[in-house]
Amino acid sequence: MTAKVPQPVWRGPDGEIVACVEKLKVLRENLEEIRETCQEALDDAVLMGCDEKQFRQVLVDLVGALKSEYAESR
Repeated sequence: MTAKVPQPVWRGPDGEIVACVEKLKVLRENLEEIRETCQEALDDAVLMGCDEKQFRQVLVDLVGALKSEYAESR
């Protein structure tokens, strides 16, 4: 069963809604690619004998450590 990719209402730092169709398409495609890659990596880890819960936590930590290179330029 494939998990559904979330479809949030995207907002800019000022709270304004991001409404550009092309931007929304890119965001959706990026989330779909991330979901697929994470699913494949999780399946690989479990097949190699790793604990699923631990692998999920590693993914959460990895995402939590991400920093935008562009955040301060806006």
